[in-house]
Amino acid sequence: MNGFSCPPVLAPPPAAPAEAIIINDGWFPDIDPSAARLGLRVKDSVTHERLRRALIGAIITTGNQLVGWQATQLAAGYANFGSVPTTVIDGKSRLVLLYERAIGSYAKAELVETYRDVDLTGAGQRKVEDAEPSIGELRRDAIHAIRDILGTTRTDIELI
Repeated sequence: MNGFSCPPVLAPPPAAPAEAIIINDGWFPDIDPSAARLGLRVKDSVTHERLRRALIGAIITTGNQLVGWQATQLAAGYANFGSVPTTVIDGKSRLVLLYERAIGSYAKAELVETYRDVDLTGAGQRKVEDAEPSIGELRRDAIHAIRDILGTTRTDIELI
């Protein structure tokens, strides 16, 4: 033995490139794809472009459902979504948290729909379906968040 050793060099993995913020319409809050990716547990196999496309689609879908409410808030003199009075939770407007939840749920639903692996066997497909939240549950969460923003009930009951 000569006493010479070479310990392994432990380098941290390269940082993921920062994803550009999605600039919203100026009234609704902008969306950070990196924060959405982390919060929604979106894997790196989902490209930046696909995540961005899903988030933009979710912004459009959510905005379409809030257009009347937005007009009411603008008429009341609120310059942007964040200025509408509400409670603050963890340093953030409750309405902004609900909006981000709606966007995230709609985007994740689209990603779950489009990222099913066609090479999976039947058993493998069932395992994927068991592990992922169902598309219906994600859409339900988005609708609940939007209804909470609107201040409406979550269920409709109709007498026959």
